[in-house]
Order: sequence, then C-alpha cells, then structure tokens
Amino acid sequence: MTMLEVKSVPNLLGTPVPYAYAVKAGPWIFLTGHEAFDFETGIPEEVTGPPGFPSFGRPRGRREGDFILQRMRRILQEFGSDLGNGLRLDQYYPTPAAVDPYHLARHAQFGDYIPPSTSVVMERCFAADTNISTSLIAVMPGHEIRRIYPPGVGSAPSSGFTPAAVCDEFVFIAGQMAHNAGHGLDPRAHVPDHAAWAGSEIRKQTEFIILEKLKPALEAAGSSLERSLKAQIYLARTDDFPDFIDVWNRHYADIPCAVTVVPTKSFATAGGIIEINLLALTNTAGRKKQVVVADIPGMATYGPCVRAGEFLLPSGLMAIGPSGDVVGKTLSPGFGALSHAGYTQAAAVYEYADALCRLSGTSMANVLRAQYFVPDPTAFAGIAMAWSAKIGAQPHPFVCIQTPPAMPAPGVTLIADFWISVL
Repeated sequence: MTMLEVKSVPNLLGTPVPYAYAVKAGPWIFLTGHEAFDFETGIPEEVTGPPGFPSFGRPRGRREGDFILQRMRRILQEFGSDLGNGLRLDQYYPTPAAVDPYHLARHAQFGDYIPPSTSVVMERCFAADTNISTSLIAVMPGHEIRRIYPPGVGSAPSSGFTPAAVCDEFVFIAGQMAHNAGHGLDPRAHVPDHAAWAGSEIRKQTEFIILEKLKPALEAAGSSLERSLKAQIYLARTDDFPDFIDVWNRHYADIPCAVTVVPTKSFATAGGIIEINLLALTNTAGRKKQVVVADIPGMATYGPCVRAGEFLLPSGLMAIGPSGDVVGKTLSPGFGALSHAGYTQAAAVYEYADALCRLSGTSMANVLRAQYFVPDPTAFAGIAMAWSAKIGAQPHPFVCIQTPPAMPAPGVTLIADFWISVL
C-alpha cells in the first residue's frame, strides 16, 4: 500500500476536527476544501480588509482568490511541485459576483496554464463569510501534462482554463455546459421559445453535452466514452434527475462510469441547467477499468463504483437503506441539536464506502478527498463525529458545500463523493 503523505491541522479553528488540507499519494496531490481563512484563527485582515475601511484595496473576491491560491502554491512547493502541475480545479461560489475577481487571481497565479476547471454557484461555502471554495488535484514534476484544445470545446477568455488535460494515462475533462463559449446556449440544446412541446430542456442539454462536448474532448485526448471513469453532474432542478439519468444511461448503460449528481443553484450560462466534468483513461492505458460491486442498497447511488489503477472511484453515495427509506428518518427530525441526521447518514455512507474499500484491498483511512454536498451546513458536525467514530484521529480531507434545499430524496442530508487510494 502506498503510504499517504498528509499535511493537516489537528484542531481546525480550535475544534476537535482534524483537517487534512493536503494529501499526497504517489505522484498525486490533493488539496481539498480551501477557503480564505486561516486554519487556526479564521478570516484574516488581508482578506477582510482593514476594519475601518474594508473596501480599501483590491476587491474582496480578488483578495480571497489570492489568499487561497498563494497558500496552495506554498503547499505544493513543500511537496516539490507547483501550480503549473495542476490537473483539475473545482470551485464553488455562493454568488456569481465572486467569480470574475477570483478569475483575476487565478490568471495571476497560474499564468498561461489553468487546469481543467468546474465552477458552479451553490448556496454557501463551508465558512458563512467566504465566497470561494477551491479544490485542486495536481501531480509531481516529471509527469508530462498534455493540454488539449478540442474544436468547439473551449472556455470564455475571462476564465481561460484548459478544456482537457492528459497525464499518466488519465484524461481530465473540464466542466462542460450545452453552450458555445461566449455565445450562450447552443440552439440545438434548447427547446424553442415558440414551442409548447418539442422535447425537454434537460434531455436536450444532456444529450448535447455528451455528444458535442465530452465525446469530442475525449477523442481529441486519445480516449473515448467507453474509457470514462467518473463524472460529476451538477443539476439546477432535482425534478430533472430522472430525465438526466435516462439520457445518460442511453449512452452509458454498457459503459461503467461512476456518477455523482448534485443539486446546484446556478451556472455560468443563462439558461444552462446542467454541467458535467469527467475523468477517463486514454485508449492506450495500461491501467484497467474494473467495476467493484458490494452489498449496498440500490437506491444509495446513481451509478457503479469503478477502480482504475491506484484510484477507487465510487459514485456519489446517499444514506438510503435497503427498504428505500432515508437512514434515521424517524429520529433525526427531532434531534437536530445532536446533528442526528448528519451523523447517522454519514455513518451509513461510510459503511457503504468501506464495503467497497474492503473488496478493493483498501480502507477509508486512504480517502484522498471527500466532497460533502449538504442542504444544511450544520449537518457537518454530525459528519465529523461519524468520521471520528469510523476513522479515529485520521485527518479529514474534506470540502463541505451547501446545496439548494431540494435533494434527490426527501430527508437526504448528505451526498458524498470520494476519491480513495488503492495502491
């Protein structure tokens, strides 16, 4: 088993929560859940601005972006790497107003190469007063990063990210929407305004992204849909989950690919209601894709768990029990003070993930990053208790983001997405 190299704080902001702000497994480095606060003292004056004149200097979003990315650079340099070795960025914002100032910071810190990126608007970040949450996957020097710019699969100049990158047989595809960069939704992905019925918006946008964005990007990178490993899907309406899954399965029914589907507040493009990012293997990869099947309730996830080389990649997990009910649903509503829903649902999710780990010869102690999507951020207290109960003092490489209130099943408090080290 490859030993993880973890950088952490034992008591995040003076609490018993041990937070892993960086995890290295072999050549791969995961920086998860970075926001513009110090791990010991909270949000510093360099982010908030002078107490008597907070609007002095650069915009707040730029200060947050600078703080996050400069810290990420320092951490990567401690490992012997740098931002130029980034392969994937995930960003969440509570307001679109934070995006442009952050992009200025991103251009300043990354220079001419910004890794494949996903940016969506959620209800709030982990800290109530921060406007940006950033997570990064990077690699050590010596592993070539090939930048891919497929025709028609680009990014707006203000964003400037690379649409796809290939490194060590893995293909990282940036978050894709059913639009043409700088021109809005593609007419082929939109129900005409004059039509009372002419297909549904979610079906059209999903189909367009798969065929006109993901497929060409993969082919340009020397890959294909069949080599897909894991997708994250951000949806504006939970009512659209069934139609999305139906269209997705038309293309992926015989292609094992982990999927995490997350309710989302809004997107970069007006009228856009879905964004998809994707991880895949190249067609010539020596690593093999394997499906890991454990005794997990069928409704707990929308897709399979996939192993590829050193990574175990479960689909997004929810605490749905064998009967189809949310775990703890009878007790949890009356015991919010205990964060009962957060604890019981996270404990169930960890048991599901652990079952997949055991079949793959690994354990939850080898989680490289944990993304928690919650409609109520106070659920994290219970999630943290469940982590400690399951993993002990092992530092927690987490990001916790508040989604809109409507979840796939009534009473679901948590959608959990994991990357786990195997080798």
